[in-house]
Order: sequence, then structure tokens, then C-alpha cells
Amino acid sequence: MFGITNLELGTAFSLYGIVAMVAYFAGGPLADRFSARRLMALALLATGLGGIVLAGFPPPRTMNVLWAFWGMTTILLFWAAMIRATREWGGRSQQGRAYGLLDGGRGLLAALVASVSVAVFAALLPGEASSATPEERAAAFRGVIWVFTGITLGIAVLVWILVPDSTPGGEAGDPHDPEKLSLSGVRAACRMPAVWLQAVIVICAYAGYKATDDFALLSRDALGFDDVQASGIGTLAFWIRAAAAVAAGFLGDRLDASRVIAGGFAILIGGCLLIASGVLVPGPAWMLIATIVTASVGIYALRGVYFALLAEGAVPLAHTGSAAGVVSVLGFTPDVFMGPLMGVLLDNSPGLPGHQHVFAAVAGFGAIGLLAALAFRRVTRAE
Repeated sequence: MFGITNLELGTAFSLYGIVAMVAYFAGGPLADRFSARRLMALALLATGLGGIVLAGFPPPRTMNVLWAFWGMTTILLFWAAMIRATREWGGRSQQGRAYGLLDGGRGLLAALVASVSVAVFAALLPGEASSATPEERAAAFRGVIWVFTGITLGIAVLVWILVPDSTPGGEAGDPHDPEKLSLSGVRAACRMPAVWLQAVIVICAYAGYKATDDFALLSRDALGFDDVQASGIGTLAFWIRAAAAVAAGFLGDRLDASRVIAGGFAILIGGCLLIASGVLVPGPAWMLIATIVTASVGIYALRGVYFALLAEGAVPLAHTGSAAGVVSVLGFTPDVFMGPLMGVLLDNSPGLPGHQHVFAAVAGFGAIGLLAALAFRRVTRAE
């Protein structure tokens, strides 16, 4: 529809990633200075306005600017503010529940919006997709863009109405001055061993999350499932996300988030080692499904509660945004290295062995994450 090459599209994605990595760090002090409601509403409004630009099918240069702009709106203005708003909403006793509902809700909404978008695209085509003219496909895809744009702008209004307009700072005995935008929160977060251990935990958990992209490929390329069956198996992991994240959140409030995280890494390791061991062979679908369900439960349980560690690690509420920025800029680096790592492992060992090597590597990340979780518990209980 846009008349662009894969390289041009990839360049736009890369510009988003570059801006986002800087924005994770810089967004923390903003979240500690300004109201989360105002930052989130502004971010959603600006992101939605970018959708209006996209609906005009802009040229590659404008798309580069647009994706970089979205890196600023979705991360700089939104991410740390969302983490802070979730922590404030969870209060002192329901941090796990708050973050579990956050990640589970994100997964469920993403699945629903994707399903609605496919339905809208199909409905706007005059007949069979294969026989539609380029103009008809462009009109249908523009309708999908308007759906995403409308949802984003609508949620901006909901955030403005429903999220409390709380003023950052103001904890008793906290020298942080909410009237000034400074790096004091970042410096304070960097001095806390618990923050660095949390960053390691997020890196290892997120590496597992990135490996879920391989479930469908494993099913199709190595275990003999057709495209439809492989797509169904890949989709199964997304629906597990909502249940596992919410359950982990509620469990985290009862047992401590760090204990749930240690258990999540143990489950992740077990599921990945089953795949890496070569036990799975072409044929029995139940074995593959059971293994993917096991690994997915561990992966999404981790995602559900790893930001609940901010409270358990005694990060001052006034520095929540800064700590979330430090953890995120390090923790989401698998976005940079997991794709190439998986590609090298799969290319060097075609077929089932390559997938075994991928999940062996993920099990290794899981072991590091488990050790970091145990160290986190030891550090936070010694302070």
C-alpha cells in the first residue's frame, strides 16, 4: 500500500527503537515530575494524531519521522508514567495484582484489537482479498488505520477521566523536590543493588518473551504441523498471557513478587529444557501443546509481576519513574540482540536442532534470572 521496500520499513522501525531506548531513560524523571494522567493522556493524543498522518500513506522520509515521533510519544511520555500510575493504583498491599492486571489486560486487549482489525479489513474489501484492486485494498487498510487511531484517541479521553491527577513526590522524609526536573531519582535508583538485580531479571524474562516468536516456526518447520495448525499453536501463547499474568499478580500479593518470579523462572527453564532435550518429535500434538503451555505460563507470569519488584525492593515512590526507566533501558535490550541470536542459531543448525539451541539459550537466560531473583530476595531482606 505504501510502495516501500523492506529496508525502508525496517529503517523506520529502527528509528523508533533508537528513540525508544533513549526515551526509556529520559522518561523516568518526567514521570517523577509531572502527573501520570497528564503525561499518559498527552502521549495517547499525540500518538493518535500520528495515526492521522499514517492514514495519508506518507512517503518514506515522512514515515521515518513519524516512527521516531512515536518512539517519543509511546515511551518518553507514556511508559514510565504508566508504570508509576500502576504502582500508585496498587497501593501498599496489591502491587502484584496491579501489575498482573496491567500485563494481562494489555495482552487481552491486543488480541481483541488485532481480531477486530482483521474483521474490519475483511469487511471493507468488496469481495475476495485475492481479487481486490490495489485501490480497494488501500481503502480497506486505511479503515484499519482509522480503527487504531480512533481507539488510541478514545483511550486518551478515558485516561483523562479515570486516572487520578496525583502530584508526584511528597513522600515523608523524601528530599526529592517535585517542582524540579532533575536526575536525582536516576542517581538514587542507580545506587540501589535491588534495581540492578531487577534489571537482570527483566532482561532474562524478556529474552524468554522474545523466544515465543519461535513457537509457530518450531511447530511448522521442525515438527510437521501445517501453516494453520502452527498459527493456532503460536496464538495459544497469547491467550495464556492474560490468565498467567493475572494469576501471578494475585499470587505475588500473597507470596511476594520475587518468590513468584523465582517460580516463574523455574517453570520457564523446565519447559525450555523439554524442547531443547529433543523429547519433542513430529507427531503427538499434545506433547508440543503441553510444553508450549508450560513455557508460556512461566514467561507470562514473569511479565505479570517483574515491575512489582519496585515496591518490594523499597524504591521510594517519588523515584518510581526514574527506577522504571533504568530497569527498562537495560531490561528490554533483548529487543536488540534476541532476533539476531535466534537467527544465527536457526541458520547454523537447520531444522529441529536449531530450535533446540534457541530454547537451550533461553533456559540459560532463565537460570541467570533465577539466580538474580534469589539474590534480589537476599539483598532486600538484608536491608
